[in-house]
Amino acid sequence: MEDTEAGTTVREYRTEELAEAAGIPVRTLRFYRERKLLPPPRREGRIAWYDDHHLARLRTIAALLERGHTLGGIAELTAAFENGRDVGQLGELLGIGWSEETPVRLTPEALADYFEGEVTPENLAASLDLGYLATDGDEIVHVSRRLLDVSSALVREGVPLSAVLETGRRVREHADEMAALFTELISTHLTEEALPRLRPLAKSVVEAELTMAMDRLLASGAPSGAQPGAQPGAPSGAQDPSS
Repeated sequence: MEDTEAGTTVREYRTEELAEAAGIPVRTLRFYRERKLLPPPRREGRIAWYDDHHLARLRTIAALLERGHTLGGIAELTAAFENGRDVGQLGELLGIGWSEETPVRLTPEALADYFEGEVTPENLAASLDLGYLATDGDEIVHVSRRLLDVSSALVREGVPLSAVLETGRRVREHADEMAALFTELISTHLTEEALPRLRPLAKSVVEAELTMAMDRLLASGAPSGAQPGAQPGAPSGAQDPSS
């Protein structure tokens, strides 16, 4: 046991004790250390001391192996998590205090279950870069329950997670522009103090316009990527011959 500065007691394990708690042989534990799947233990002379964070990591490794991940892939995922933003940095990056979105705490294996076969180092890095994910100790925090559920639903329908994330990046750019437009409108004609009160109006406008835009595309039979109002089959930028 070790006392922390906060006065709490941290459970510590010798190598044999940690292996027993994790249900693995000592040689497997040492192999994981050699592969850098575990952070270094605290050393006291020749004795290596591990704690509950190491135990949680071992259980995560076991769960990911059961889900078909390789040790090499787990090592890359672990490195991506450790290099990612923590929760405090994420809030600062997005300029939010979780105001209307509900964050979701996940273990790495739970995240793998949400996006079966799609949790790759590349997708994880993209999610961390977008600010969808952050780390908090041994847990992962997703910024928004709604975005997590939508992303997971699209992947279950067969859309690659990489494509979902790239679309999310583009949507973020447009959302920032729309937020700036509405902020300018209110600040110019009213006051900035009115923004929080009138924020629901902006959300209603965006939802209505997006709904009508999708209706127009579906009604026109326009191909993917076509501009709303374009003639079906006409190249982008072509004029209506009747004009």
